[in-house]
Amino acid sequence: MEGPHSSKPTLIGRGRTFVRRRPVVSTIAAVSLVGAGAWLIFGFFAFQTLFTDESVSEANPFAAGAGPSGLPEDATTEAMATAMNDAMAAAGKTGDEVVDEPMSLDGVTTVVAGSFISRSHPTTGTAEVITDGTRRFLRFEGFETDNGPDLNVYLATGDPDGPPGDFVDLGDLKGNVGNQNYELSADIDIERCSTVFIWCVRFGVAFGAAPLS
Repeated sequence: MEGPHSSKPTLIGRGRTFVRRRPVVSTIAAVSLVGAGAWLIFGFFAFQTLFTDESVSEANPFAAGAGPSGLPEDATTEAMATAMNDAMAAAGKTGDEVVDEPMSLDGVTTVVAGSFISRSHPTTGTAEVITDGTRRFLRFEGFETDNGPDLNVYLATGDPDGPPGDFVDLGDLKGNVGNQNYELSADIDIERCSTVFIWCVRFGVAFGAAPLS
């Protein structure tokens, strides 16, 4: 016969205590698993991009052949043929030779230009705004920086060694290595937005910047 001082209530009490504590332990374990999973998904892939270059090689947007001509394939007018023959004759070339020299771009001017400086990551190359009087492009040449998550191109008012200030987001960086073009709308004030930033949106840091003058 069990008396009032039996150990049974104590065992039940312990059992109840264990049941009360158990959800706390389970919650901590669940949070830890979620945190570990998030690190694997975001952390791993974010760091992985630092070791994987994304190369791009875009021609000058105003160079011959950089865009569609509007002519049927292989169609050449007599005026075009004459102009090409005259150009090759002046350069001492024949139709069997390959012209390697860069072509001059008549009517295309450089509005502003500058060299990239390194900020949080090594960054090199040049940035320039070029125009044919109708369209404008921001062009990178000899460009290289580290790869990273959420890299965008900002045209901004800030100094190259400071924060962007007011900026126009030109979109995702096309590649962390190579020549590339970004078309500028007519409402962008180059005199005011005179610095290019390679900006990491996720972490809020500049990989590199180029003052334009």
